[in-house]
Amino acid sequence: MRVRPFALYPLLIGVVLLAFLAALFLGAARVPIAEMPESGIIRLRVARILLGLVAGAGLSVAGVLFQALLRNPLADPYVLGVSSGAGLGAVTAILAGLGVWGAWTLPAAAFLGAAASMALVYGLARTPGGGAPTHTLLLAGVVVSAVLGSLLMFLVSLSTAEEVHNVLWWLLGNLQIFDVPLLVLVAVVVVAGILLAALRARDLNVMTLGEEPAAHVGLNVERAKFFFFVLASLITGAVVSACGLIGFVGLIVPHAMRLIVGPDHRRLLPASALAGAAFMVLADAFGRSVIAPRDIPVGVITAFLGGPFFLYLLKRRRTTHG
Repeated sequence: MRVRPFALYPLLIGVVLLAFLAALFLGAARVPIAEMPESGIIRLRVARILLGLVAGAGLSVAGVLFQALLRNPLADPYVLGVSSGAGLGAVTAILAGLGVWGAWTLPAAAFLGAAASMALVYGLARTPGGGAPTHTLLLAGVVVSAVLGSLLMFLVSLSTAEEVHNVLWWLLGNLQIFDVPLLVLVAVVVVAGILLAALRARDLNVMTLGEEPAAHVGLNVERAKFFFFVLASLITGAVVSACGLIGFVGLIVPHAMRLIVGPDHRRLLPASALAGAAFMVLADAFGRSVIAPRDIPVGVITAFLGGPFFLYLLKRRRTTHG
């Protein structure tokens, strides 16, 4: 079912606002409306919701970028190992105490890890002819993600008891945020990345045709690939540095939006950003309230939803392509 943009975008904005309000009231603690302006709990929830909006939009757009570059709807920062690389970089910075240098250190370390892992995955999948078959990319991503995951666990095993608790909670993916400068920095990086991607949406449309057709219409393919790979890795690294490993958002949301708005990235990018923001906030609100006062990390919720969804898409592609 395709929806016209003039009707879809106001609808998505309305869903984001409703998600914001729902997340504000849901949780283990019930805060009367009259006490909300002075409530510390509400201030913490607002910060958490803002991070959810930024993270959901960022991971969704990163998923759109990877899917366009690889011409595969199964591509996702988590599946390709980019999130694991970002996580390894961020955990290394945390355990090394680099956070004392400023809020920028975690995003920088996460970006370097994300970019390095994406380069490794692409290098492993690249054929002598210069291409990178889809199935090889996915396999390389799974292998690299597993190796990086083992390195993460190795670092955890060398940590103190307090560091282990903090790092493990972070690796599960959560939206608890106590560092306002980090939230602001991540928001700036993600919003700037989304705007840059939207400005070059036409290039993404061209690249989905294939590298040779894109080159024939005048696009510098290698330069465009480098730009979008760096941009997607930067967005992923920024999000991971603030809320840990949250998987499958970049898989579920773009696929759903593509069914609604079509493959044109001029529509798909803003639609995915808005839908991803609402999806993340609602998933976190569900995790905070379903077994309150226990708090289920949002990464667990998205993995629970995304794992079966990924298997469904994989089976569907195998059936379609014989």
